[in-house]
Amino acid sequence: MKKTVVGMLALSAMAVAMGSAFAQETAKTAPTLTAAEKDQAKKIYFERCAGCHGVLRKGATGKNLEPHWTKKAKDGTVTEGGTLKLGQQRLEKIIGYGTDGGMVNFDDILTKEELSLMAKYIQNTPDVPPEYSFKDTLDSWKVIVPVDQRPTKQMNKYNLKNMFSVTLRDTGEVALIDGDTKEIRSIVKTGYAVHISRLSASGRYVYVIGRDGRLSLIDLWMEKPGVVAEVKIGFDARSVDTSKFKGFEDKYAVAGSYWPPQYVIMDGDTLKPRKVVSTRGMTVDGEYHPEPRVASIVASFTKPEWVINIKETGQILLVDYSDIENLKTTTIGSAKFLHDGGWDASKRYFLVAANASNKIAAVDTKTGKLAALVDVAKIPHPGRGANFTHPKFGPVWTTGHLGADVLTLISTPSDEKKNAKFKEFNWKVVQEVKHVPGNLFVKTHPKSKHLWADSPQNPERELAESVSIWNVSDLSKPVKVINVAKDAGLPETKATRRAVHPEYSADGTEVWISLWGGKTDQSAIVVYDDATLTLKKVITDPKMITPTGKFNVYNTQHDIY
Repeated sequence: MKKTVVGMLALSAMAVAMGSAFAQETAKTAPTLTAAEKDQAKKIYFERCAGCHGVLRKGATGKNLEPHWTKKAKDGTVTEGGTLKLGQQRLEKIIGYGTDGGMVNFDDILTKEELSLMAKYIQNTPDVPPEYSFKDTLDSWKVIVPVDQRPTKQMNKYNLKNMFSVTLRDTGEVALIDGDTKEIRSIVKTGYAVHISRLSASGRYVYVIGRDGRLSLIDLWMEKPGVVAEVKIGFDARSVDTSKFKGFEDKYAVAGSYWPPQYVIMDGDTLKPRKVVSTRGMTVDGEYHPEPRVASIVASFTKPEWVINIKETGQILLVDYSDIENLKTTTIGSAKFLHDGGWDASKRYFLVAANASNKIAAVDTKTGKLAALVDVAKIPHPGRGANFTHPKFGPVWTTGHLGADVLTLISTPSDEKKNAKFKEFNWKVVQEVKHVPGNLFVKTHPKSKHLWADSPQNPERELAESVSIWNVSDLSKPVKVINVAKDAGLPETKATRRAVHPEYSADGTEVWISLWGGKTDQSAIVVYDDATLTLKKVITDPKMITPTGKFNVYNTQHDIY
């Protein structure tokens, strides 16, 4: 079923117009579910919905999905809503057709029966999952290969700098793909739906965090790279990073959990848990929140600190790991709900999306203070963002948007004398580049003249299967749009093959794009020549199922984007 953005807006308008009719059918009580139905729905919700809507369904990037909610505005106005008020029929339509705010249509992912089941499920009060203690974490810890039994030097002949760690979402694996030969060197069993891969400061270890809270440590020096340690840090997780400051390289790792809301500090080479810290507390508005999830985590280059972003509270934590027994934390208020982000070109400032507030928060890791809150278009979603030098405005950092048809360019400070003339633009939106809604990731490279952006959450199939490329030296030039699905030449399927997550090779000459389709459909990684924008290689393999995020070792190790 092909749907355009205009069509989705029309659907939204129709839903409002038919509100009174739906109201007559609104359920007064939640639909009844059998134990088996509830378990099935709970699994689907975890796999497909929890990331945006929250374990307790209070919303973040996505809407609040509680059966009943009440909101009080600053002027005292009270608004009520909830899934019970929407009712079964309307919920099925929303889930099936998606929304213009960036939620994909699930009618080509879920069956009609599953769509109906999920509509019933979210009208029921969510269960509160159990807690997960330090003892639970410690009990889950496994060292598969002890440190003294690991290689003392690289035992394979791979060019590790150009190795890619590729998430195979639905099989709970990562594929380690040789960027030079395009061959799969190893497929490693990990947690479910790996969210990110991060590199140790040395570039030897890959830290892989699954959405099920399982953290795996992969040693790239082994003859066949594989997992040497693992630990489960919670029931639902997204983020991990390591200690990178001089003198602390590879010493510690930190991982953040969505549920329970907490972060765990571990030994970097074994993942032995050292400390668990809860993130429950007050929001920037002064209200208590029971589920303030840990969003992005990055390691500072200026101090032995991690920047830990707490989604629901809008608080940014600077956690000093120089003495983990006497942990010191600086709390910086910003805006809700914090999500993902990346460094500016100087690596002094970290910029993170507060996507419910339509803002970008910038933290100065040198002073330990908030540098700016920048208003941007609807639902910013930068991934890690993209840095380049604009011919008119100097150094800029770029974010895309789930809910708006632009890319936003923000001027960032620089201590270089040649950039002093751009100071007047700092922390201002200097340009909006026309794109399409549904963008998740933007990417460029210091050696490239191009800026790449995907649009996998767009409801129109043609756009979801395509990527857009601009010339950063002249953004007024026409955008180049490439239909990656057509280039791949794979058999036609009912499910949309979403082109997602452009990632550069180490030398900046190639861009890799994932084609993310259904679990039973053939998937691919499509490689383009960055200079000519021509197809170079289509990587396929029966074992490569639902590839999504790709993380080049060198670029990830050095935060190049």
